[in-house]
Amino acid sequence: MPTGVLVHHAQEALLLVVATSLPVLTVAALVGLIVAAFQAASQVQDATLAHLPRLLAVVAALALLGPWMGGAIAAFARHMFAAWR
Repeated sequence: MPTGVLVHHAQEALLLVVATSLPVLTVAALVGLIVAAFQAASQVQDATLAHLPRLLAVVAALALLGPWMGGAIAAFARHMFAAWR
């Protein structure tokens, strides 16, 4: 396989990684920001309060977006296996 094709496939793979991870990371960052603002306003500095809502939000995001993420990764894998034929 030519080097240019391999580079193109590597770029596709990296873009897929960004596209599939970015929604979950965004949810985690937004929930963390909201919890930090709440902690600053209420002066409650509990570590559990900082991590538990973020964990629950990430689990919910993965449950909602998991089928799309899995489908995108499976489609890319099918594309890669077909390219090797």
